[in-house]
Amino acid sequence: MLEKELNQNIARPELLQIAESVAREKSIDQEIVIEAMEQAIQSAGKRKYGQELEIIAGINRKNGEIELARVLKVSEVVENKYTEITLEEGLKRDSSATIGDYFYDPLPPIELGRVAAQTAKQVIVQKVRDAERAKQYEEFKDRVGEVVNGLVKRVEYGNVIVDLGRGEAFIRRDDVIPRETFRPGDRIRSHISEVKQEQRGPQIYLSRTANEFMAKLFTQEVPEIYDGIIEIVAVARDPGSRAKISVLSKDNSIDPVGACVGMRGSRVQAVVAELQNEKIDIIPYSEDVATYLVNALAPAEVTKVVLDEEQKKVEIVVPDEQLSLAIGRRGQNVRLACQLTGWDIDILTEGSESERRQKEMKNISQLFIDRLNVDEVIAQVLVTEGFASLEAVAYVPIGDLVEIEGFDEKVAEELRERALTSLKEADEGLKKDIEKLGLSAELSAFEGLSSAMLVKLGNANIKNVNDLADLASDEFKEIIEGINLSNKDADDIIMRARAGWFEEDGEEKKEEDNEEK
Repeated sequence: MLEKELNQNIARPELLQIAESVAREKSIDQEIVIEAMEQAIQSAGKRKYGQELEIIAGINRKNGEIELARVLKVSEVVENKYTEITLEEGLKRDSSATIGDYFYDPLPPIELGRVAAQTAKQVIVQKVRDAERAKQYEEFKDRVGEVVNGLVKRVEYGNVIVDLGRGEAFIRRDDVIPRETFRPGDRIRSHISEVKQEQRGPQIYLSRTANEFMAKLFTQEVPEIYDGIIEIVAVARDPGSRAKISVLSKDNSIDPVGACVGMRGSRVQAVVAELQNEKIDIIPYSEDVATYLVNALAPAEVTKVVLDEEQKKVEIVVPDEQLSLAIGRRGQNVRLACQLTGWDIDILTEGSESERRQKEMKNISQLFIDRLNVDEVIAQVLVTEGFASLEAVAYVPIGDLVEIEGFDEKVAEELRERALTSLKEADEGLKKDIEKLGLSAELSAFEGLSSAMLVKLGNANIKNVNDLADLASDEFKEIIEGINLSNKDADDIIMRARAGWFEEDGEEKKEEDNEEK
C-alpha cells in the first residue's frame, strides 16, 4: 500500500494521513514516519537532480505539500562547486551574506517512478522498523526480573523464539528446562533474564532455568510472599529435576513452609506443574548456621555438625545408613544444599568420622609421647582433655593443666617446660634448614610466614619475595600443605608480596614523566 501511494506521488494531506495510519499501526510517533518519508523523498530528489548536489526535502505538517530545495553554502574557498558558492556570488543573492551562510534554491516537485517509489518504501520501512526496535528496548529494559507470558513463534535448534505481543524474545537452549518441548502456538511463561542493545536491534533473553524464575512463581502463588510477610532467602535448582528454596517468616504466627505448601499442597503443586514436575524442598531458614545446614540437607538425618566459620566449611556427620540419602543421586542433595547455604559441605558417616577421630587421637598421642617424653597413659589423658598440639600444652594457663585428674602443679610445670623446650628445638632445627636452603633475608623476615612455611617454600625452590609474588594463592597453599592457613590469610600474604610490583610501576611512571619534562 505504501509503495502504491508513493508511486502516485501524493503530495497533499493524504501523505499526512498515510503517516498517521502507519504510526498508529506500529505504535510509534507520527513524526518518525514523516521524517522517514522526507528522507525517502530526499534520496529520490538526489537521484533525479544529481547525487553530487546537497538536497533537502520537507513535508509541510499542515497541508502535506512536499518542499524540495538545493542547499548552497557560502565559503571562502570553493572546494565543491555543486554545494558551495563564493562570498561574491552570495552577496549578489543577498547583500548581507557572510561566510558560513546557507542559501536554499527551491526545486520543482518530482514524480516518483516505480523504482524510486520502491526505494522510498524501503527507506520508510527500515526507519519504522528501527523506531519499533527502539521503542521495544525502552519498554523492556527496565523489566528485567519480571515473569512474562507469550506464545511460541518457532523453535530453532532447541532455541525458542517467543512472541510477547509488543516484541519478540529469545530463550537459549540452555535456558529451557531439560526434556521440555514446545511447538509453535504453545503458551509459555518465562523470566526476563537480560535485555541487550545489539547491532541487529534489542534482544530480549528469557529463562525458565533461572533461580529467580522459581522465586517469582512462588511470589505469584503465595500471597504472604507477595505481601512481604514471608521472605525467600535463597534458591538452588537442578532444573527439571530437583530444587531447594529457603524461606523466612517475619510474623511468628505464620509457618513459612506451610504457607508455601498451601492447602493440600495446592500452592507448591502449581509451581511444580509449571516447572515440569521439578521436586521442590521448602526449607525453613534459621539464623543459626548449624540448624540451617541441617534443614538444608533434609530429608537426611544429621547427628553432628562441625563448623569452620573462617573458611565457610562444614563437616556433617550422618548415620551410616543415611549417607546415600544425604548425598543424593549423583551428589544432587548435597550440591543443592551447598548452593542454598553458601557453605562447603563435607559429609561423613558416623563410622568413618569415628575412625578418623581415633586416627587423629593416635597421631597426637604419639606426638606427645615422642616430643614430651611421656608414657602412653599421660599422652592419652592430654588428648582426651582436648590438647591437640605442643603449642596448646606450652601456652595454656598452668591452672588448666593442674585441673586434670592425676596432675599436680609439679607435673603441670614439667609438661609445660618440656613442650616449650621441644618447640624451641624444632624452631632451631627449622632455622638451620632455612639457612641451608639459601632463602633471601627479605623472604625470611616476611611477615606472616612461619619457619615451617619457609622450609616448605625453600624446598619448592621459592627463594625470594619475587618468587613468592609469582605464586597464585592456591599454589601457595598447595606448597605449604599440612600447615593450617585460611584462604584470606594466604591471599593477604601473596598480595603483600606483590606490593613491590606496584611500587616499581609507580617509579617507572615518575621517571617517564621526568624525562618528558
